[in-house]
Amino acid sequence: MKNFIVVLMVFFVATPFFAQEEDLKVKEKNLRTSKNYTWEGNKKLSEDNFIAAEGDYRVAISESPENAAAPFNLGNAYYNNESYSEAFGRFKEAGESASAKTEKHNAYHNMGNVFMKRKDYAKAVEAYKEALRNDPTDEETRYNLALAKELLKKDEENKDQNQDDKNEEEKKDEDKKDEDKKDEGDNKEDQNEDKKDEGDKGDEKEDENKEGDGDEKEDENKEGDGDEKKEQNKKPEEGDNPQDQPAPRPDQLSKQQVENLLRAMQNAEKQVQEKIDAKKVQGAKVKTEKDW
Repeated sequence: MKNFIVVLMVFFVATPFFAQEEDLKVKEKNLRTSKNYTWEGNKKLSEDNFIAAEGDYRVAISESPENAAAPFNLGNAYYNNESYSEAFGRFKEAGESASAKTEKHNAYHNMGNVFMKRKDYAKAVEAYKEALRNDPTDEETRYNLALAKELLKKDEENKDQNQDDKNEEEKKDEDKKDEDKKDEGDNKEDQNEDKKDEGDKGDEKEDENKEGDGDEKEDENKEGDGDEKKEQNKKPEEGDNPQDQPAPRPDQLSKQQVENLLRAMQNAEKQVQEKIDAKKVQGAKVKTEKDW
């Protein structure tokens, strides 16, 4: 009975050990396979066969996540083809799966290079710092870090300057709008003043016209009165139609008075003629002129 218990204890203790050993062997086998595909990918990439190399790298990554070289090399292939987004994803994968500091350093260094290509200098600074934490002796990473800091500083200065320029332009635009509004108000005021002046001139012209019309009418009335008076003072010539002659003035004799006067003159003339005949003296007749 005791011997049976001992055998069972040995079995339970040995089983996990054999399982772990089996898992280790599988991982080692997958790692070897992954490295073989990585080697094939490197070979095809050197032959400028990017598509075939990309396929081998993907198989290598799927075979063993512990093979940091596979995603790192695929990231380099993408980087050289200017596919920076894909390259960044593979470098990040390599940095997370890498166990050695050297591999982490290389992954973060190249991540910094991707950020530099994107002109994202702030993230580039952080990536280079992480690379230096894993390998402080790399002078290339240190140089890239200094360059990223300098570019970040200039970029921030340019942003500040651009913001100042933008604010200045906005201020100028606001000033110009205010000036335009002021000019528009002045123009309206000038137009109103011009209209007022035109109205005043129109009133003056109207007054002049009225005054001129009055003077002209007065002159016409005077001239008409003068012409009428001349016509009234004009004596009718002999043979004129009596109907066309003007009516006698108030100081003239009436028709009956004129007839009586003519009769008296005729009687006086008759008497004179009789006296002349009596004396046998010849004389000219006195011609009388009608006053109508």
